[in-house]
Amino acid sequence: MITTIFCHVDDFCKYFNKFLLTKNTGLPRTKRGRKRKMQLSEIMTISIYYHYSGYKNFKKFYTNYVSKHLNDCFPSLVSYVRFIELMQDAAIPLALYSKLLNSATCTGISFVDSFPVPACHIKRQYSNKVFRGIAKKGKSSMGWFFGFKVHLLTNHNGEIINFCITPGNTPDNSRKVMNTLTKNVYGKLFGDKGYLGKSLFKKLWEKGIKMITKIRKNMKNKPMEMLDKMLLRKRGTIESVINVLKKFFSVGHTRHRNPIGLVNNICSGLIAYAFKAGKPSICPTDDYILGC
Repeated sequence: MITTIFCHVDDFCKYFNKFLLTKNTGLPRTKRGRKRKMQLSEIMTISIYYHYSGYKNFKKFYTNYVSKHLNDCFPSLVSYVRFIELMQDAAIPLALYSKLLNSATCTGISFVDSFPVPACHIKRQYSNKVFRGIAKKGKSSMGWFFGFKVHLLTNHNGEIINFCITPGNTPDNSRKVMNTLTKNVYGKLFGDKGYLGKSLFKKLWEKGIKMITKIRKNMKNKPMEMLDKMLLRKRGTIESVINVLKKFFSVGHTRHRNPIGLVNNICSGLIAYAFKAGKPSICPTDDYILGC
């Protein structure tokens, strides 16, 4: 797995370096003007592979596993403190690469949802200095939290079409968020009750997207096609994707010491998910639902 990740990341870094050269810029150097000891592709590979390691703490992963068992793969390893400094320079490449990998093709059947990424416990929101002025207080199905939201849009194969990161108080049916997520989307889009809204439905309809959600108790019931009902029951596919991201790839932990570390963890986790073989998807036995 680590070899596969490195080969893909190294190819991306070659194009990224060429782009920087065309802009007459380059990767940051040390204060004395010397080149970095570790390559950008090596830093990104270790950051991504961390999500496959099973470790929940990056320091233990680097000191107990990388430094002891991956010396042959990375002969120019640096100390843990120095590696954390180098990861600051990998934030933009990781964000670009995560956008590149998580841009799957729309199949006409899409699912949208969001999940919270707490910056700290809700009771410590006023004493949190790291994300002061950036993180916001929001509410999810699990209760109140202080931090950020990751909005996802996937196809029926469990592949991420688009994503964005917002403060915690951003509503799911925000026009800006939905415009960002649905740039290259068509067909039917399934969401939960948080995406209800006449103006949003109308805007999406003008773009060729039919938004389908469940209704609240105080709303009048309207007839729905049997195909739409069956696909709406499959909306749990994206919840399975979120469950994998949070539990298997540790995207939602709260131990970040700076905003760049938060972005690095989310983006590298999304990249790791893109390399995952068996993604949550609609069961192959239900292909008749899609008209296959």
